[in-house]
Amino acid sequence: MSNFNIYESLGLSPNEAKIYEALVEHGESGISDIAVFAHIHRRNAYDAIQRLIDKGLCFQIISTKENRYNAVDPDKLVELLSVKQEQLQKVLPELKKKFRERLAPQEAFIYRGFAGQQNIWRDILRIGQDSYFIGAKGGWFDPRLDKAARDAFFREANRKKIKFIQLFDYEVKQEMPNFPKYFPGDLKYRFLPKKYSTNSGVGMFGDYVVSYTGLTIGKVPEDTVFFIIRSKDLAGSYRKWFWYMWEQSEPPRK
Repeated sequence: MSNFNIYESLGLSPNEAKIYEALVEHGESGISDIAVFAHIHRRNAYDAIQRLIDKGLCFQIISTKENRYNAVDPDKLVELLSVKQEQLQKVLPELKKKFRERLAPQEAFIYRGFAGQQNIWRDILRIGQDSYFIGAKGGWFDPRLDKAARDAFFREANRKKIKFIQLFDYEVKQEMPNFPKYFPGDLKYRFLPKKYSTNSGVGMFGDYVVSYTGLTIGKVPEDTVFFIIRSKDLAGSYRKWFWYMWEQSEPPRK
């Protein structure tokens, strides 16, 4: 993420961001120099500087000739972030309440790509129940997925005591022989017979069923589509079928 994207997320306009960076770099300056440093029109610089003063990121130095301006310490940006987080925390309970109230008993929707996988992790944590998977391929450990997000997911899953019960495709034990040993969560697993390997998978947690397709061992396609169905009856049925397949599958060798 660029500096300007970060400034934007903190509520700064592009001109405000340019001026703040110019003042951080050049220090105390008059309006003409600021406009030059920031590559913006002098008239626009006046308005943006006043907004920076209001936000506490800039201060004015009164002079008999020309007023000058300077940036405050960049730690002030952290304060802005804290304020936004506090504001979010105030409205979050009501948003969650509305979200729960509008959930239908049954619904279907789609996630896409790597961001979709992170959405599924968030859903698993939100539901807080054990996660099952048929046709698992170790795709959650695709190195292209955000490692920090994955590590945070497993930390929270372990804190909530979420178990992961998975039926792996047979090829996992050949192509990723050490993978199950280093799984960072509470994992119970078996291997499906080789003749039942596919490029698809089905996950279940709570009332949710997630269908994946286009999978390979250890990979999640960048453009993959996740089909999510929320249905208590359907999820319960899939778990029954899961346990039947579990009984027919090969346990790991000790």
